[in-house]
Amino acid sequence: MNPEYLAVLMFSGVFILVLLGVPLYLCLGGLGLLFGILGHWVPMVFNQFISRIYGVMSNEVLPAVPLFIFMGAVMTQSGAAEKLFNSLYRVLGAIRGGLAVCTLIICTIFAATAGVVGATETAVGLMALPAMLDRKYNISLASGTICAGGTLGILIPPSVMILVYGPMAGLSVAKMFIAALLPGLLLSGLYIIYVLCICWIRPEYGPPLSKEERQEVPMSKVLADVAFYMIPPLFLIFSVLGTILLGVASPTEAASVGALGSVVVAVAYRKFNLGTLYDAAVQTMRITSMIMFITIGAFMFSGVFMALNGGKFIGEIVLELPLGKWGILAVMQLALIFLGMFIDWMGILFIAIPIFTPIAAQLGFDPLWFATLVCVNLQISFLSPPFAYSMFYLKGIAPDYVTMKHIYTGVVPFVALQVFGLAMCMIFPQIILWLPRVLM
Repeated sequence: MNPEYLAVLMFSGVFILVLLGVPLYLCLGGLGLLFGILGHWVPMVFNQFISRIYGVMSNEVLPAVPLFIFMGAVMTQSGAAEKLFNSLYRVLGAIRGGLAVCTLIICTIFAATAGVVGATETAVGLMALPAMLDRKYNISLASGTICAGGTLGILIPPSVMILVYGPMAGLSVAKMFIAALLPGLLLSGLYIIYVLCICWIRPEYGPPLSKEERQEVPMSKVLADVAFYMIPPLFLIFSVLGTILLGVASPTEAASVGALGSVVVAVAYRKFNLGTLYDAAVQTMRITSMIMFITIGAFMFSGVFMALNGGKFIGEIVLELPLGKWGILAVMQLALIFLGMFIDWMGILFIAIPIFTPIAAQLGFDPLWFATLVCVNLQISFLSPPFAYSMFYLKGIAPDYVTMKHIYTGVVPFVALQVFGLAMCMIFPQIILWLPRVLM
C-alpha cells in the first residue's frame, strides 16, 4: 500500500480508538508499532522507538514537569488560596458578580503557581463553588467561571504544556513563558469583563454581599489581610518567573526553586507535614507518569507517521489550499479546535505540531508567535465538548444538583471569549511578541 495512504489510515485510527475509550498512550504507541510493521521496517522501527524513548528520558527541560506539578500540589494544600480568597471577596463583595470576579483573580494568581488545569480548578472550585451557590449565584455562571478560570493554569507560566512544547518545536521555554504571559492575562481580563457585564444586565446572576456582611470587618483590616495573604503566591511567582526573566536560572532550575518555595509557604501556614508531603508526591507521580507515557507513545506515533511521509503529504494539501497565508492559518486553528473536542492536548501537540510547524515556517510566520497561538488555542480543548476535561473536574467536586447541563451552558460564553482572545492574538501579534522583545 502507498505510504501516504497508510499515514491517512494511521491518523484516522487515533480518532476511532479514542472514541472507543482506549487510553491515549496506547492509541499512539500501538498505532506507531502496528503501522511501523505494516510499513515493512521491523528492525528500523524498533531502533527508532528506542532512540526516541531515550531522547525523552535525556531531555534537559522535562525534569521541570514533576517539579512544577509538585509545587502546585503543595500550594493547593497549603491553605494560601483559601485565605486569599476569603479576604479578597470582602473587598469585591460589594459589586455584582464580585465573588465570580474574585474567583477569576484567584485562578489567575494560582495558575502562575500550578502549571496544570486540574490543580488550579480543583483548589479554587472547592472554595468558590459552595460560596457562590450559598449566595444564590446563577449555577451556570458559577460553573462556567470556575471552568474557564481553571484553564488559565495550562497557559499562564509556568505551564506544563509549554515545557513539553518548547523542546519539541526547538523553541526556548523561557521565551515561550514570557510570550504566553500577556495572552493569559488578556483572557483573564475578558472573563472578568464578561462577568461584570452579565451581572450588571442580570443582577440576579451575581448578588452582592449584604450591607451587614460588608460591615462585619473594617475595610482597613480587609485590605491589610489581602496584602498579607498576597505575599506567599507573589513570592512563589517571583521565585519562579522572576529568576527566569532575570536570566538567573533556567526553567528546570527555576522549577526546583519553586518546589522549595511552595514547601516554605506551606511551612509558614503550618500546613506542611508528612501527610501533605505524601499526598503531593503521589499526585506528582500520577500526573508525571501520565505525561511521560503519552509523550513516549506520541513520539513513537509521530516517528512512524513522518517516516510514512504523512506530514509532507498533509502539508502539501494544506499549502495548496487557495486561501492565502492567513486563510491557511485560520484552517490550522480550526483544525486544532476540532481535534481538541476529541483528543487530549498532549496528543494534539505530538500529532499536529510536527505537521503544522513546518507549514507555518513556509508561510513566513514567526515561530514563537505561532507556537503561542497554538497554546492559546489548546485552552479551548478543556472546555469544548464532548471530552471537556475542565467540566469533568468541576463535576467531580460539585454537589449533585449541579448537572452537566448547567456546566455545559455555563462554559459556552467562555469558549466564545477564548475564540475572541485567539483572534485578537492573531490580528495583533504584538500581544504575544512585545514582551519577549522587551525582556529578552
